[in-house]
This record gives sequence, C-alpha cells and structure tokens, in this order.
Amino acid sequence: MAAEHGQPSLSQKDSCTDELRIPHDKQFLEQIIDESFESIFVTDKFGKVLFANSSAGIFLGYKTEELIGINVKDLVKKGIYDWSPTMKAIETRSVVSGIVKNDRGVQHMVTSKPLLTENGDIAMIITNARDKGLVDEYISALENERITVIRYKTAVEYLSEVDLENKELVAESQQMRQIMKLSNVIAKTDSTVMLIGETGTGKEVMARYIHRNSLRSKEPFIPVNCAAVPHELLESEFFGYVRGAFTGANSQGKPGLFEIADKGTLFLDEIAELPLTMQSKLLRVLESGEIQRLGDTIIFQADVRFIAATNRDLKAMISQKLFRSDLYYRLNVIPINLPPLKDRPEDILAFAHKFLEELNRRYALRKRFSTQATQLLFNYNWPGNVRELRNVIERLVITSSGDLLNFEEDSLLNRNTPLETEPGYLESNKGYHGTLKSVMQAVDEEYINQVLAECGGRIGETASRLGIHRTMLYRKMHNKHK
Repeated sequence: MAAEHGQPSLSQKDSCTDELRIPHDKQFLEQIIDESFESIFVTDKFGKVLFANSSAGIFLGYKTEELIGINVKDLVKKGIYDWSPTMKAIETRSVVSGIVKNDRGVQHMVTSKPLLTENGDIAMIITNARDKGLVDEYISALENERITVIRYKTAVEYLSEVDLENKELVAESQQMRQIMKLSNVIAKTDSTVMLIGETGTGKEVMARYIHRNSLRSKEPFIPVNCAAVPHELLESEFFGYVRGAFTGANSQGKPGLFEIADKGTLFLDEIAELPLTMQSKLLRVLESGEIQRLGDTIIFQADVRFIAATNRDLKAMISQKLFRSDLYYRLNVIPINLPPLKDRPEDILAFAHKFLEELNRRYALRKRFSTQATQLLFNYNWPGNVRELRNVIERLVITSSGDLLNFEEDSLLNRNTPLETEPGYLESNKGYHGTLKSVMQAVDEEYINQVLAECGGRIGETASRLGIHRTMLYRKMHNKHK
C-alpha cells in the first residue's frame, strides 16, 4: 500500500548494487508495527494512549484512531477490560505482566514496560499483548512434545537394560515352521496374543518376531517381566506418575510402561505373577485403552498391542481364584503353544551352531563341535530348553582347551550318553577301529556332523547337501545309537 503513494516498498532494489533497500521513515515503521500480530499500544506517563496498532484496537473494540487520546483508566471504568497493567507499571515504575480479559471474554497475556528518561522520569509506557488461547495452544504443543521426548528417552533407557542377545528365531522343526506361519498372519493384526510354553522355550523371541513383522514394527517393543517388578511398584511402573505423586517419586514425573509402549507392543512375560489388584487395572486398560498417571487428572488414550506369556496353567489358577477369568479370556484371543526343545530335536543343532557362531565371533575363536558333542547335544532332553542349551554351549566354549569341542569334563551331558566308548566312534585324530560296518557308520556320522557344522545346524540345508530327505537325516541322527 505504501508503494502506491510513492513510498518505497520492501521489494524495491537499488539499481546499482541490486541490493534490497530498507526505508527508515516514520510511516514505514508505523506500517510494520500496525501489521504486527501482537497487540501494541503506547501511553504517556499519565496513561493517555499515544499510539495503538490494529491488533490492540480489535482486542479493545475500537478503531485505532479512536483510541488515540483516551486514558486507559477510562477504558477500565467502561468495562472495556478488567484491569490495566499500564497503570500498574506507572505506579510501580517496573515491568508488569498479567492476564487481561476484555468485555467479550477474550483473554490476552499482557506486558507493560515503562521507558525512563535520563532523569529517571517515566517517558512512556509500551504495552504488548497476545491472545492467551493461542499462547495456551503453543504451551500445550510444547508440553506434548516434551512428554513425547521423555517417553522415547525413557523407552531408550529401558531398552538399554534389556538383554538383546539370542533374540533370533530358529525354526528347523515342522512344529516351529507351522507356528511361524501362524505368527506371520497374526502379526498384521492388533489382536492380543497369549504365548504358552515352558521356561526357556523362546516366548520373548516369538513376541519380538510378531512385533517385527507387524504394522507397528517401527514403534517401541517393550518387554516387561511381571514377576520381576515388586508388587508395591507395579502401578507406578505400568501407569507412571506425575511430579510429587508420592514420597521418593522422580521430581520430573515418569511415564509408565503403557505410555512408553504407545503405538507399539507391550510384552507381558510371566503374566500369571500379576496380583489380582493389578489384574483388574490391566483389564480396564485392555478394554478402554485409558491410562492415567498416579497423581494426575489427565486421561491418556494409549494405543498398545498386547502380547502376554506364561509357563503356568492359567485355567487351573482361575479355579483357584488366583487369576481373573475375564482377564484370561481378554488375553487369550490367539493362543500359541511353544513346544519344549526336546519335542523339536531338529532345532537343537541349529540353536547350538548359532550360539557357537556368536561365541566364536565374540571371543575371536574358531571352535567346532566334535562328533561326540553333536550327538550328545542331539540326544539330551534339555529340561531347561533353549536357555539351558545356550548356557551349556557357552560353558563348553570357555572351558575347552582345544578347538574341537567335547564333553569329557561336562558331567551334565557326559553321563547321559558316553558315546566315546561305543564301537565305531571316530575322532579325526584317531585311526579306524572295528568292523567295516562300524567304520563305515563312524565315517557316515562324522561326515553328517561336518556338513551340519557347515550348514549351521540347519537340518533342511544339511539334508539337501547330503542328497537325502530331511526325514532320513533325522532318522539317522536319532536312531544310530539305539
């Protein structure tokens, strides 16, 4: 508009330097102030309005030219707004801030600042204001961002304490292949899953597999062992708390596990160990998705996918009044039974070679299983399942002196099947002994173990390399010492 009256505009450039020329005349500066989103007006030391921009006029319900010369005292008397920070600043000779409400109920956050002369007298009062509703929106947005940052920071800190070793799923057996096929289907849904199996069968590994293949894979996966959290801390751990909620609480408050897992997956291991009081609270979250921190009045709507796991008979616990039936049916939407390691022997060697490879890489070793070690691993029934197998392999790797792993000094397995004393047993550093049939059997076993090692214990790949069906390979490994 200024350019139409011969005044320079912001788009004008110097023809010689091609640089933007910023005008400094009074009218141009008044235009800038008038276009300001904030309300700005200036009074003298008596409160008489000397200048007001358009935003100030809108808030006070006046045209800007009508405000000039009006005393702010009269505006308060007319009820245009409820009090005057300008007059307070004149009285106190200091900066005054506060919330002012006009006659239409609109609230502004106002700051009045006196400008003093060299003699210390008030020259004028500059007042600026902004719509409180907008400020509240900004503050709310910043607070939500802060909460989100804290939530993800807490998730990172929580997950940094989680043991992420051995989280890869192994499925050489037909049972596990069927379970993986089912898991791939249910992973794409938000249905609650119940994993049932003995300790050490890989329930958390399966839960991670489901999450990794779900639509939530880029969001947090939060595992929590319900048996490891003290009962008195369960509610604060799951729901979180605000500052000052209880003695000893974090001064900044803390998001709970439900909140941390928002948009992701919460894995509740050892679900049977939750006390009845916490079971009822969990049921409410499952049904409504509503989360409320301890000491807070705000209800947070959480979007969490639940996967639970147990090694106990929950139906028996229901009959004993130790587990809520309504929670059981809410969790048991899709049950998955994980078989013990003894019922899926094809997975034993695959796990063993996987663990050996990890340990060799960690300690810069080149250890390998002997024929005796492979057969003992295969024939042992592993009551502790995958966890026990992992511990045995680690102990064997660390305590053995050579690269060829044997179980001579490991009473756990050695007492089970003393294969080294049987006819036809062959080690690479020994000669051939016994009948031709026993020698051929020993060579057959050694070659099978060699290919197994090269294939990382994978039965299917080993059978393919040997040119036989996996059923034949399994039969050879299972029956050759009977």
